[in-house]
Amino acid sequence: MPILSDNMRGAFLMMGAMGAYTVNDAFMKIVAADLPLFQAIMLRGIGAVICLILLCRLMGQFRFDLPRRDWWWIALRSACEMAGTYFFITALLHMPIANISAIMQVLPLSVALAAALFLREPLGWRRLTAIFVGFVGVLLIIQPGGAAFNSFSIYALITVACITLRDLTVRRMSPNVPPLLVALAAAIWVAVLGMVGAAATTWAPMTVVAGLQLAGATLFLIFGYIFSVMAMQRGEISFIAPFRYTSLLVALVLGVIVFGEWPDTLTLIGAGIVVATGLFTLYREAQLRTHAL
Repeated sequence: MPILSDNMRGAFLMMGAMGAYTVNDAFMKIVAADLPLFQAIMLRGIGAVICLILLCRLMGQFRFDLPRRDWWWIALRSACEMAGTYFFITALLHMPIANISAIMQVLPLSVALAAALFLREPLGWRRLTAIFVGFVGVLLIIQPGGAAFNSFSIYALITVACITLRDLTVRRMSPNVPPLLVALAAAIWVAVLGMVGAAATTWAPMTVVAGLQLAGATLFLIFGYIFSVMAMQRGEISFIAPFRYTSLLVALVLGVIVFGEWPDTLTLIGAGIVVATGLFTLYREAQLRTHAL
């Protein structure tokens, strides 16, 4: 039975992370109709922290003997997670979700290019072309041409910068840094952000349905945290980055099933392009492995 390469493992983990994050976003979008956003973030964050503490304990991933260098990288990644969450939420509250989604789809390109520039990871012309073609597909999906560019669009761009830096920091950590511990640190910082925001928010009573929705969001957020850390620990970022577009495909399915939103022709064409670039990247990886044997 063939063994998956690190690139392939990273790709599948990234697909899982993006799918989990998108389902979490769908839960949060639903629950935001009944609860203030920061209240929901705080409660979700507390749940994520508790679950990750238990997982760290059960999996033996509590490590306090890490080198100081790794603790600095964990702290920087957590700060980027918190800052990115703040800027994303602020932008989301002041601009249409389609507009901010359009800007956020720059991430696969920004992460791959940043890895090539700062980590000296190889980025051949075929993969670079596939990334750019995938980005064209994203533009067809979100169709940002008529969106007004305002100050909160700058907040969304800052979010892109935060997440790009967040993902690069993982590659600077030692390979033996436990992914659950990294995820726990990020969850704590985001929960603190929710607490600060909730302190200035009028709380709403939480129904049983809202509680179940928050529990679902928490569960998928945990998977997103863990899978995203593991994905960045494996393979080349330039190979893994295009699989962030998985979130768009999951969003299309959830839009139809949960929110009753039927995509138009351009959106379907764009989704097809995104899938095609992902399949090409997998095919290219298989070719490289064959030549290496």
